[in-house]
Amino acid sequence: MTQEKWGLLRNKLLKAIGRNNYTTWIEPLEFKELQDGVAVFSVPTNFMGNYVSQNFADLILYELNTAGETVQRLDFRVAANSPARPKPAVDMPPLAKPEPVAAPSEDPAQDTLESLQAAPLDSRFTFDSFVVGKPNELAHAAARRVSEGGPVTFNPLVLYGGVGLGKTHLMHAIAWELKTKHPELNVLYLSAEQFMYRFVQALRERRMMDFKHLFRSVDVLMVDDVQFIAGKDSTQEEFFHTFNALVDQNKQIIISADRAPGEIKDLEDRVKSRLQCGLVVDLHPTDYELRLGILQNKVQQYSSSYPDLTIADGVLEFLAHRISTNVRVLEGALTRLFAFASLVGREIDMELTQDCLADVLRASERKITVEEIQRKVSEYYNIRLSDIIGPKRLRSYARPRQVAMYLCKQLTSRSLPEIGRRFGGRDHTTVMHGVKRIEELKLTDGQIAEDVEMLRRSLEA
Repeated sequence: MTQEKWGLLRNKLLKAIGRNNYTTWIEPLEFKELQDGVAVFSVPTNFMGNYVSQNFADLILYELNTAGETVQRLDFRVAANSPARPKPAVDMPPLAKPEPVAAPSEDPAQDTLESLQAAPLDSRFTFDSFVVGKPNELAHAAARRVSEGGPVTFNPLVLYGGVGLGKTHLMHAIAWELKTKHPELNVLYLSAEQFMYRFVQALRERRMMDFKHLFRSVDVLMVDDVQFIAGKDSTQEEFFHTFNALVDQNKQIIISADRAPGEIKDLEDRVKSRLQCGLVVDLHPTDYELRLGILQNKVQQYSSSYPDLTIADGVLEFLAHRISTNVRVLEGALTRLFAFASLVGREIDMELTQDCLADVLRASERKITVEEIQRKVSEYYNIRLSDIIGPKRLRSYARPRQVAMYLCKQLTSRSLPEIGRRFGGRDHTTVMHGVKRIEELKLTDGQIAEDVEMLRRSLEA
């Protein structure tokens, strides 16, 4: 049989088993020779040879015999030692048609390290496109350090934070950097949901050894949204053992979650303990400067696609101020704005921005109430709500009251007289004095600055 004929047969196999299985299992096979009814193939690893022998040999034999070749057996040999370590052969009558081969694309037993490494990474999510600001500078620095490869300095690296703050962006950026600078490393990036799905499938197919081999053979394991496995006892146990096996081999683990490991409900204590033993980094909610930087970066990216569009002064500042909770919403708003302006052929000015993004701006309006702020502040300082609203002027009550007034001014659309009425009918000048006092103390008193920031984050969470 010639190499050209094997190439034609591979096209038939592609149609029979699907693109994923073909790329993973058939494409790496190299046809060597056909002699005395035995077709010899070279394979990269023993594991691959065994798996193809067990799952696809019948189909390969059928296609070979249908094409006019007389083949009774297949022989899979590892390229490095093909004369010495042949794989078990498979016998089959020449023209007996096999049962169709099922080819579920997510079967964990049909995923090698090579196919898992090829899990899709977003080409936009690189370190070059990541805008660094005070809320995320530590997370960015830690991600950069891990992406250099080399000896493990902190293991695992855990990135946590709310929706749209850049966790997935940093995870993808690390993977891209490692694949570029260290192509010899087996870098596996997947979500916790995918980990659980492959684990359940392996249990169902009774192929746990394949699963364990797969996940314990990586050099860098990256699991996104690990909070997903909370409450799933068997998955947590397998994740725990995988974690330990990789750490014992000094392999790097990178995890992301929507909150700190110790705050994930229904996550086993031993898993929490393992996650907390490395570097745990919080991505804080974005501030105005960071949001403005992200918008300016996106405008530069769009300049090549929309060379004729111009943006009026103040538009980016307006968006950075009004859309404050989620970077994805912020970027989506800018994308819509550019598309709309290009279609109608207008400059992106404030009028067009408000017309085009009316629904987004409404949804992003602050919904925090004065009552909610008063309750949070009273709980934070461990005083009664009535003392914040009441007439007492003791310092232990007056300072929390001023903090609450300051937050009401910053986080709600209420006017100063309205805020004063909610604080026991106080005059608007009292509120103004309280707000100004907190602004001054934030610059000189680190504890007040920390209190205000903690309360703000709690209210916006």
